Amino acid sequence: MSYPNEIYSAFSFIGFFLCAFSLPWQFESWNTGTCLYMTWAGLGCLNQFINSVMWNHNFDNRALVWCDVSTKFMIGLNVGIPAAGLCICRRLYHIASLKSLSVTERDKRRHVIVDLFIGIGLPVLEMVLHYIVQGHRFNIYEDFGCSPSTYVTWPALLIVFIPPIIIGIVSAIYAILNIIYFRRFSAKSSELFRHGSLTSSRYLRFIYLSVCEILFTIPLASYNTYYAASNMFPWISWSDTHADFSFVALVPTSIWRANKGIEANIELNRWIVVFCAFIFFAFFGISKEARRNYRTLYQKVSIRLGFSPPKAAQLAPIAFQRQVQSGGQVTSDNYVPSLVVDCETGHVSHCSLQDGRASPAHGLS
Repeated sequence: MSYPNEIYSAFSFIGFFLCAFSLPWQFESWNTGTCLYMTWAGLGCLNQFINSVMWNHNFDNRALVWCDVSTKFMIGLNVGIPAAGLCICRRLYHIASLKSLSVTERDKRRHVIVDLFIGIGLPVLEMVLHYIVQGHRFNIYEDFGCSPSTYVTWPALLIVFIPPIIIGIVSAIYAILNIIYFRRFSAKSSELFRHGSLTSSRYLRFIYLSVCEILFTIPLASYNTYYAASNMFPWISWSDTHADFSFVALVPTSIWRANKGIEANIELNRWIVVFCAFIFFAFFGISKEARRNYRTLYQKVSIRLGFSPPKAAQLAPIAFQRQVQSGGQVTSDNYVPSLVVDCETGHVSHCSLQDGRASPAHGLS
């Protein structure tokens, strides 16, 4: 599948921008998993954007330190996004199962610490353990950029390829329980959605996001594991695995696109990060809460720049005036701003109209 590399560069940068733009509105103690998800997806898009620009139509051996950092980050990203999805599913489970009816500050800190351990600790551990099966320094693919080197042996399956599948399965179990609890306790919505910014609509969008992440994590990780197992080498020794460790493989487009297995693996693994960023924005970037945040941001920026944002026109409330004859018979109905005539006494009182009906003379409750 050949296309201009600039297309990927554009989409990856947009994905980074969407995550960075939406992140500040997600900072809440119960929402750590979402912040981690956006951080991993956003930085993943930025990392791939830089690589796709620096090695656009070339595979020069340069920016070695950048490639060391970039490739280790990719290894962490392999677990980071699934782990963030697990944090979201786990937190929704605690909310939906009503396990936290009275949440103290200590409970909130504990939840955040556990989420950070899952969403950051596991990826960092993955980066460290990857050195065991790192065959050489890294690879550079034309148009793609830096790529981590993994000497595919049975330890590599355990360290690199299988963990995302396990995390995806655990997330799937939580997601199923979330749906069951949500249906069971929908009548107790006042207890379920006791967090000020968590509504039933937002809760469902979190479930949909986690389900989408699971549906892509498990199949993609399973494909990567199958592909690696099909080309596996025997583990001989530590020195054999790390022989000629400083070597950097330089691969032109004509080579890696000629191998359909390698091409599919590269394209799937780099586009899935962009997809994660866009799918999050689709669920939360155009929601009612997001539009309200955009409006607030626009007003603040306008005021800061000295502009006066337009205000909605203020319309006078409308009420019914009923004209009454001396015998009490209604002769006509007219629309009169802010006035109501009591049909029995004929006295006029001020009130407002709600939903097309005249409210009582004493006003709205």
